[in-house]
Amino acid sequence: MKNVGRSLGAVLVSGGLGGVMKAASRGMRAEGGLTVGILPQDHKGKANAFVDVPIATGLGVGRNVIIARAADAVIAIGGEYGTLSEIAFALQMEKPVVGIRTWNIKGIVPAKDAEDAVNKLYKNLNTA
Repeated sequence: MKNVGRSLGAVLVSGGLGGVMKAASRGMRAEGGLTVGILPQDHKGKANAFVDVPIATGLGVGRNVIIARAADAVIAIGGEYGTLSEIAFALQMEKPVVGIRTWNIKGIVPAKDAEDAVNKLYKNLNTA
């Protein structure tokens, strides 16, 4: 999933931990982009190695509100409950959401892969 980070050409805001968040951060860093990690813990030490700006919130899953608010748009990957909450917050805030193998919810624009997701996201942002 590091192609998501590579393709963005913008500041990447994520949950700052492992898995998809780490892969996107790695890709963004490889392209010289800035990565921000909104961490659930109250200390910065848990951020993945590719987060440039770790923000320790101490909010647990409540940090998903901050992630959705900070983003201009959301690319949702996978079907974990944290992803679902980020999707819900983003949609309530009327932010564009593009999804790869994620929840089937009205308002999510489906994408087949990272490149497709980024293209759809930018198309959506440019017509908003």
